[in-house]
Amino acid sequence: MIDLHNIQRYRENNRIEAKLSTGGLPESLWETYSAFANTLGGILLLGVEELPDHSLRPVDLPDPQWLIREFREILNDPRRVSVNILSERSVSVVEVEGRHIVAIEIPRARRYDRPVYVGGDPMTGTYRRRGDGDYRCSREEVRRMLEAAAVRSADTRPLDGADLEALDAGTLRRYRLRLERERPDQGWRELDRAALLTRLGAAAADESGVLRPTAAGLLMFGRAEAITAVFPRYRLDYRDCPKEGEAMALVSSAGDWSGNVFDFYLRVRRALTWDADPAVADAVGEALANCLVNADYRGTGGILVRREPRSIRLTNPGAFCIDVDAARSGGVSDPRNLGLVRLFQLVSLGRGDGGGIPGIYAVWRRQGWPAPRIREELDPERTTLELDMAPPTGAEAAARRDSHPAVRRLRSDAVIDLLTEQVSASAGEIADRLGLEPSIAADCLRSLLAEDIVTAEDTGSGRVYRLRG
Repeated sequence: MIDLHNIQRYRENNRIEAKLSTGGLPESLWETYSAFANTLGGILLLGVEELPDHSLRPVDLPDPQWLIREFREILNDPRRVSVNILSERSVSVVEVEGRHIVAIEIPRARRYDRPVYVGGDPMTGTYRRRGDGDYRCSREEVRRMLEAAAVRSADTRPLDGADLEALDAGTLRRYRLRLERERPDQGWRELDRAALLTRLGAAAADESGVLRPTAAGLLMFGRAEAITAVFPRYRLDYRDCPKEGEAMALVSSAGDWSGNVFDFYLRVRRALTWDADPAVADAVGEALANCLVNADYRGTGGILVRREPRSIRLTNPGAFCIDVDAARSGGVSDPRNLGLVRLFQLVSLGRGDGGGIPGIYAVWRRQGWPAPRIREELDPERTTLELDMAPPTGAEAAARRDSHPAVRRLRSDAVIDLLTEQVSASAGEIADRLGLEPSIAADCLRSLLAEDIVTAEDTGSGRVYRLRG
């Protein structure tokens, strides 16, 4: 984490804390242990003093091994510390400038271990790190950590008082069409509405046997007013801020669309990636799916997606559930809303296996763009992913993009969405509404006709297209 042999270069901050400890373990050490574990992790240095200019200087501990034994004895006493999250390699004696100090590397605690607290009472013994100091968490912060740790995913339970009429029929139809295309041999087409929702995990029977939406089903398919009745702080907000031209806005409370998570994903992904390189489009779609499935929908601030001419910023309520470095490395996954993850995965949107974020970093690296940045705030808990990017250029790149299967699929999906909302449209209307060249719109319609997703009808004024009944 830091170069201990050049310790004078460092200052105490949100991930470094120095304790002199020549007279034994200071009591404040345990507050720092709790704070690091509940925040971003950090390194605790025993036998290091902070000088008046805030630089750090090692002192020679008289018996570092005795300090380590005392530290581990207290750490393993549940009356003093709620949980030991350290490994044997987390604590070591290091020689710096001929002096012996103890370095304790404290990882970020897993969601199921938080809150890490001291003194036997989480409400009074839970700390977090802010700047170079530790602060005692409020009862609300502790309550949220306890709720997050208590169940693996609360979004799979039936919601008391909610009914299936809260779900938007158009959204369900759009989702079912994608589901049948992605998984044509799994019998989804034959299911009635109730059976479909149950198999998806979007609805479940309550204790009296009444079928009710789950939280995942309501968020994914519900109408905005029904969602906010259960999640009062729910808000989805997309803003496109181009250099020139008309800005686009999409807000869940607008009342002119469903306002749910699935339709938000479809519309925002299309807006963000319409002209993007296919690999970039996939990475941005993954980032948007991550933002939506890992949000704490009871948290404050709602989901905000902002597109600037050369950047995208995605913010969701809730802190990261795993260490950020582990998320970048991949292979570790702890999504907040498993029901939403499954609903996205069934239609091949979002990975949810810990491999999505490394893929985003890899695409950005291949493009030669600055590495994505993950920023966390803790008061209130919010996570932001910042993606700096350059716009595509060149006729050859545009032609390659237009012929790519992922781009063709994205445009076909846009046609399906339009026909779901508008019921029927001519090829010219489709091209105009979606901003497509007429030849590209015609190509999309030919593919959808061949897949038996769209039907064509001749009317007095010309040919119009509808979704299969």
